[in-house]
Amino acid sequence: MEILKTHDLCKTYGSSDAKVEALKNINLTVQQGEFVAIVGASGSGKSSLLHLLGGVDRPTSGQVVIDGTDLYSLSETDLAIFRRRKIGFIFQAYNLIPVLSAEENIKLPMLLDNRQADESYADELMNVLGLKERKHHLPNQLSGGQQQRTAIGRALINKPSIILADEPTGNLDSKNSKEIVDLLTFSVRKYNQTLIMITHDSNVAKRADRIVNIKDGVLYEQQAGGQHDA
Repeated sequence: MEILKTHDLCKTYGSSDAKVEALKNINLTVQQGEFVAIVGASGSGKSSLLHLLGGVDRPTSGQVVIDGTDLYSLSETDLAIFRRRKIGFIFQAYNLIPVLSAEENIKLPMLLDNRQADESYADELMNVLGLKERKHHLPNQLSGGQQQRTAIGRALINKPSIILADEPTGNLDSKNSKEIVDLLTFSVRKYNQTLIMITHDSNVAKRADRIVNIKDGVLYEQQAGGQHDA
């Protein structure tokens, strides 16, 4: 089932001589449960695309449709609510609140949405992420890998339809990188979610169902090996 579709998505920055076409007529379709890796050189448009897919930035023209909803037909308020409930973001920088414990950081999106966290699901998440014994620790008491696991838990707590990950293993060594990708692939399979990930790591990209290459704002697709071994 189709979960995400873009139609002639364009993003332009500046004007006249300073005009930069970051994205050019992007047409991308992603199926529910699919793991898509987006790869490309710095400045190719990867992050611009991810931000438009997540409703963080507005396109110059074109559409992004997620689960039947045209994101940019929504008001700013409705878009913020949709983003909070349907999309989970994971970034290279962990962006954890330093005065909150791992458990509190994970549950924060629910509190911001004025909803009670599903305690059994939160416990299951922390167990899956290997944070059960660390849930009361502050971010500065956690390793880099544990901080990224906490950020993943925060992204998953709302049970979003789509996970958007921007270089989530960029600050980690190879062992922790593999563990993080293992956890993400396990989580999206377990909860039937969709994962779209920007990565420079060819080993990470090979784990995806499909690789999307982007160059100078233009999309090129190729099939991946689909190596989902743990």
